[in-house]
Amino acid sequence: MNSSLTLRESKRKEQDAILDMTVLAGDGWSHELEPGQVLRIVDVEGNQAADTLFYDAEHPQDHYSATRTIAGQGSIYLTTGSVLRAESGKPLLTIIADTCGRHDTLGGACSAESNTVRYAHETLPMHNCRDTFLLELARLSERYTKRDLPPNINFFMNVPVTPAGELQFADGISGPGCYVELEAHCRTLALISNCPQLNNPCNGYNPTPIRVLVWDN
Repeated sequence: MNSSLTLRESKRKEQDAILDMTVLAGDGWSHELEPGQVLRIVDVEGNQAADTLFYDAEHPQDHYSATRTIAGQGSIYLTTGSVLRAESGKPLLTIIADTCGRHDTLGGACSAESNTVRYAHETLPMHNCRDTFLLELARLSERYTKRDLPPNINFFMNVPVTPAGELQFADGISGPGCYVELEAHCRTLALISNCPQLNNPCNGYNPTPIRVLVWDN
């Protein structure tokens, strides 16, 4: 499948943003985007992984679907022009700018269970993205459960696929200040876990902050 990089810079100015926040490594963040609003996620120091999910805010059960998104664009990677689709096939957002060039759809979120399987049993108590997602969803509403956690996007994370079809968690291709910018097509809940992973190169073994900005379009 296509893995070429499609770089495009944004003309939006930071001072015009209606929201500008820093999310520390290991922290969660959520925000409801209105149709036409633009979300920018910034890899502040480079080589960080921002695990991200999106939900149709009016129909929360209709969340981001990796399968629908990959099939719709014919590529396992996300970049400028990628349309992020829900389980129903409905477009949720489109990537309209990207200075990293490629983002992972297959690696999933780290969890206590996956950490013990991939690394060692001693990693069981380590902070992980799945728990961060669940904590953030619980803060938002009691109606969300573990069933509302589909496979997520890993912005800035490099997970190449080998000729044998295996996934490799490789050094990142994102540098300091790289960003991805997405325009919402409908009322969309954005949910981010800024990954605290210390056991593979997705964060350069040094988790760092991300920055999130929102503009009215």
